[in-house]
Amino acid sequence: MGSPPTTTCYFFGPEPRHSGSAAFIKSDPESAGSTTTSGKTCYRPVLNFSSCRRETGDKLIPVTRPDKGGTNAVRSVPIRVNHFFVKFKSDNIIMHYDVDIKSEAPPKKGSSGKIPKSTLFMIREKLSSDNPSQFPASSIAYDGEKNIFSAVELPTGKFKVKFSEVEDTKVYSFIVTINLVKQLELQKLSDYFSGKLPYVPREILQAMDVVMKENPARCMISVGRSFYPHQFSREDELGYGIIASRGIQQSLKPTAQGPSFCLDFSVVPFLKPVLVLEFLKEHVNRFNLDDFKNFRREVEAALQGLKVRVAHRRTGQKFTVVGLTSQETRDLSFLAEDLEGKDSPKKVMLVDYFKEKYDRDIIYKHIPCLDVGKNNRKNYVPMEFCTLVEGQRYPKENMDRYSTQRLKQESLPPPAVRENKICAMVRASNGPCGGGIIDSFGIDVNKNMTVVSARVIEPPELKLGGSSRINVERDRCHWNLVGKWVVEGIPVDRWAVIDFSAKDRYNRLDPNWFIPKFIQRCEKLGIRMKEPLFYETANMLAFSNFSVLRGLLDQVSKKARGQIQILVCVMAGRHPGYCYLKWYSETVIGMVTQCCLSGPANKASDQYLANLALKLNAKLGGSNVELIERLPRFEGEGHVMFIGADVNHPGSRNPTSPSIAAVVATMNWPSANRYAARICPQAHRVEKIQNIGGMCLELVEHYARANKVKPEKIVVFRDGVSEGQFDMVLNEELLDIKRAIQTENYRPTITLIVARKRHLTRMFPHERNFNGNVPPGTVVDTTVVHLSEFDFYLCSHYGTLGTSKPTHYHVLYDEHGFSSDQIQKLTYNLCFTFARCTKPVSLVPPVYYADLAAYRGRMYYDAMVAEAESSASAASSSLSSSSSSYGAWLDERSYRWHGALEKENMMFFV
Repeated sequence: MGSPPTTTCYFFGPEPRHSGSAAFIKSDPESAGSTTTSGKTCYRPVLNFSSCRRETGDKLIPVTRPDKGGTNAVRSVPIRVNHFFVKFKSDNIIMHYDVDIKSEAPPKKGSSGKIPKSTLFMIREKLSSDNPSQFPASSIAYDGEKNIFSAVELPTGKFKVKFSEVEDTKVYSFIVTINLVKQLELQKLSDYFSGKLPYVPREILQAMDVVMKENPARCMISVGRSFYPHQFSREDELGYGIIASRGIQQSLKPTAQGPSFCLDFSVVPFLKPVLVLEFLKEHVNRFNLDDFKNFRREVEAALQGLKVRVAHRRTGQKFTVVGLTSQETRDLSFLAEDLEGKDSPKKVMLVDYFKEKYDRDIIYKHIPCLDVGKNNRKNYVPMEFCTLVEGQRYPKENMDRYSTQRLKQESLPPPAVRENKICAMVRASNGPCGGGIIDSFGIDVNKNMTVVSARVIEPPELKLGGSSRINVERDRCHWNLVGKWVVEGIPVDRWAVIDFSAKDRYNRLDPNWFIPKFIQRCEKLGIRMKEPLFYETANMLAFSNFSVLRGLLDQVSKKARGQIQILVCVMAGRHPGYCYLKWYSETVIGMVTQCCLSGPANKASDQYLANLALKLNAKLGGSNVELIERLPRFEGEGHVMFIGADVNHPGSRNPTSPSIAAVVATMNWPSANRYAARICPQAHRVEKIQNIGGMCLELVEHYARANKVKPEKIVVFRDGVSEGQFDMVLNEELLDIKRAIQTENYRPTITLIVARKRHLTRMFPHERNFNGNVPPGTVVDTTVVHLSEFDFYLCSHYGTLGTSKPTHYHVLYDEHGFSSDQIQKLTYNLCFTFARCTKPVSLVPPVYYADLAAYRGRMYYDAMVAEAESSASAASSSLSSSSSSYGAWLDERSYRWHGALEKENMMFFV
């Protein structure tokens, strides 16, 4: 093998690694598992299988790949992946400094003294502009918190930075303390990729990641880990003062080809950075300044918590809106203190103050001012002098249907369009490769996407009712149910209908059309269905009055003598009260419900009714479709259980709500398509499932009661964790599961796999088909995957909208000895067993169902809070905000399903 350039990190020759792990060999480009990418040969580790690896102190670390990658395929397809190969000079050094920035003046009473991130960036920029030779801006990258990375040596010590950050004439001083932390030698990164270093030098990757984000951070709006442009055009407008901002998300990661820079296209809704009064005209329906009193409540709700920039000061200081003043602007006054202390404070009218101080005439004196004070200090600013700060995200859940549809269109461009946008962003002057910053650090990015040879796995054969054997379509992998039965249809003898649309003028259900059509479609699918026990009419207003809805559900249960199998609830439209219906039915009464909208129910299309029937049958314990062949590695005797686990977190604007953990598990074998679930509330935004052992134990015990035997093999799929949380999953959650379920006489073998959808990797086929996406069953386990760990990308679904996103599966622990082909085939086959549709889904069902169950728990929480607030409102007391109330939300019993549902392990959450 020829030697690579001495200053650039590629792969270096065969190099032994520590015993029991891997040796790097040059793979034959013609053999399976080898790849050639952009003229570079990638080296794949040949690994000895072990169920787990342990660091010093018996700490588990992820397993290594057991082979050179999979080989099974019906065909190979060349694809482009949005990973851009990164070259670096291995003899370079990046200087890592700790930076501490504090105000020279002590913080005011009641203030934390914390400096906003935007101010920290300005201070760093001022430091460079004041001392360009000592702190060259083109050679420095700052993470906005405590770390500075530099391509040159910087002076250390304390430095004073002065600038007018708050008031026009007032100069503020900050003390910047810089200390050298470490010299990061890039040779270590070369050693890792060549096999000489057994661990990832994460400090170096973190430094390079910050360097590559520096130019976007300077040129664009930074929101979390994403960057968005300052400009917007008419095409971006979504209505109601909201725009769709098109930006980038990026990350740097170690892969089999070396360091890869991954960049993806991102669209989020922002508030337009316009004058507050202009925003109100667009955002508040029929807003009229001359009739402000009638719009006060809507205006306050729209503006509260938003950041505004003031125009009467040259610095354009930012403030957060607390609310509106109770008085109109013309009546506002305050006590002005004599700065020399000679005279007592005197009353000053706000209108006069703005004229004298800023030479500004206030035009709209008949409306309130914005209250932008903090720490209980009043600070009033006329609305006409305030502009919304750019880069403020607008909650998607608050958008109307039209805006949501427009945003969806912008967010889901066709694959060819997305690919072009990504490549343009990589080359853009305001992007990660612009500004000359990465050049100063000796970093160079290949502007072309990585070319990978992907494999397409063969879809499984499926079984329907009457021993019907079906082959799915090769292109879409769909199957249809025309003239076919489900595998096991549960007879529906006792069911009823509540028609909440009966009083609706426009969307009223025609029960004489819908009910016979639904029964007929169920019968054709092999689900025997009698006439409903009764048909009740109701009003959608019941969803706004919990006592009425509760009484209605109690009445139905009593009328059916508690023997009803399922209650079909027809709604005229979507309503938040749906959450209460589900919570009360499933936790208090013990009644399974199936909701549907009257619009599509009246159309009664064959496909719609079939989908409704599939959900109904799954909820009652039926089986819609099954795999004909046993899953790979589990062809022999012994029961197998698949477990899925996920955590649902509250929105970013919610600082107190609990997170909801959910664990689901299969209850049948070998079909492995019926699941039971357990949910449990836990502390706010905690990702670790705090009771995962207890929930898994319950599910194993339920499996044993249903099958008269415990599962001998368990495969756990964990959703929603980042690579930084793998250690927590391995060394806390997995150990919790083992402690809970293992006994002296019962020690099932376990495999643990993380399934991730929140990543940036996208795939684009060389040959465009009619939807432009990679076909279902596309697997990538070379080049852009981990250098030595057991991971792969699988696109299991047919993408109809936008660009398909593959799921990234990472095997962390394996006591079953899966090969790459076996675990990939097992995962893909399971995706065909999802109960609600006739096509493979994008996420393996155990995780998909865990996500649905966790979301069901979130609905229960919302229902309980809404009921508490309704009761508190009636009692004129704020129950929901009390600490005792928050403790009630963490009570697991409030989320426990009714005994009848829990005993039968019904899949009512689908």
